[in-house]
Amino acid sequence: MSTNQARFVWYEVMTSDTKAAEAFYASVVGWKMQDAGMGGPPYTILSAGDIMVGGIMEVPEEARAMGAKPCWMGYVAVSDVDDYAARVIAAGGAIRRPPCDIPGVGRFAVAADPHGAGFLLFKGNSEPQPEPATPGAPGHIGWHELHAGDLESAFAFYAGLFGWTKAEAIDMGPMGVYQTFATGGAPIGGMMTKTADMPVPCWLYYINVEAIDAAVERVNAGGGKIIMGPHQVPGGSWIVQGFDPQGAVFSLVAAKR
Repeated sequence: MSTNQARFVWYEVMTSDTKAAEAFYASVVGWKMQDAGMGGPPYTILSAGDIMVGGIMEVPEEARAMGAKPCWMGYVAVSDVDDYAARVIAAGGAIRRPPCDIPGVGRFAVAADPHGAGFLLFKGNSEPQPEPATPGAPGHIGWHELHAGDLESAFAFYAGLFGWTKAEAIDMGPMGVYQTFATGGAPIGGMMTKTADMPVPCWLYYINVEAIDAAVERVNAGGGKIIMGPHQVPGGSWIVQGFDPQGAVFSLVAAKR
């Protein structure tokens, strides 16, 4: 499978209150909201302009029963969901929900890396998948960050599974190495061994906004909570991390303060 294919193509916030989450992210990010009209549990499509970026749904009952909390999840495009689900298990990961179909949309499976960080495998019914947005475009995901159980073994897992490659490694002193990675082309994210204050290994997705301080004001006004930042990172961008009102961790990134 080409590295161009094994990239993030969709993002989803699973939440305890979909209407409240819609209001929060519409205000903070400026996303347009539209019901997917698929029947079954409500599913809201998030769009940046005319481009669909992700969705909002309630945490499924079976996931809640297993202790799942509100969170963001990313979908990685693969050539064959069943094949890649088997590869995840063979590489020491887990399949939390076996491959199944979304009528008229595609096939997916819920997976976790060997340390428990979750992601989804996805194969759409339509080909090809849409091209990534222009870097920095507001409302799109600008960076993908894994807070890993262990950097080296986690990187080996994703590289072996998807063909992702190492880019620049940044020495963060006592916090260890921050390894940026690419999925074919320019780097799209970074991985690091998680710090002690990060409860469990997880992926964080950085949503592009125009300016970070104004976005922080919108987060606070909407009932969210900033837990880190604003902080300037190598390259000059500004980032924050926070909780939305339902407790899902999210991140924002902007070229200017």
